[in-house]
Amino acid sequence: MYNSDTPTRADLPTSQQLLRSTVIALIVAAVLLVAVVLPAEYGIDPTGVGRLLNLTEMGEIKQQLEAEAEADAQAASPAALPEIAGEASPAAATGEGEAVADEQAGTPDGWREEFTLTLAPAAGTDLKLVMSPGDAVTYEWTVDQGHLNSDLHTDTGPEGGSHRYRFGRAETEVAGDFTAVSDGAHGWFWRNRSDVDVTVTLRVRGTYQGVQ
Repeated sequence: MYNSDTPTRADLPTSQQLLRSTVIALIVAAVLLVAVVLPAEYGIDPTGVGRLLNLTEMGEIKQQLEAEAEADAQAASPAALPEIAGEASPAAATGEGEAVADEQAGTPDGWREEFTLTLAPAAGTDLKLVMSPGDAVTYEWTVDQGHLNSDLHTDTGPEGGSHRYRFGRAETEVAGDFTAVSDGAHGWFWRNRSDVDVTVTLRVRGTYQGVQ
């Protein structure tokens, strides 16, 4: 069995070469931090490279939606939310009782419930479903005009913090599903960033214990 030859001292990098390599690595890491990480994660773009690569917009979306969701969670109360139009089941209206099975649809097209909310320009609000871990919901929402920023999340994640399922910016319709990762309220926060009143219609079906 052949073992490779042990390098001689002359073949090993000198302390100066190692120091130079370390400095170069630190410079590259700093450049990536400033040009890529800061724009993509925080919307901070001191070099302008992030905007050229469309990273700054992504970071701005993240920061805007996180700030809006946090502000809504702290300031919103049931009394402050706009009136929700729609026929809610007794369990959904009170938060009591057992989850209703999908076949007990509340709308003619098979959705369990439908809700309609109207947001003035710059206004924001949320609607959440009370769910247990493993509960699954299918949903779709559409707007009549304009567009909305959206954040589908829960403030009671499995490790005590918030958990985001998805987010989006300037959306007019979204359809999908999600499975609750924890006990608590899981649902949507919308912000109207268009210059007209926007009416959003949300339809849901699946397993949940109520609406909050």
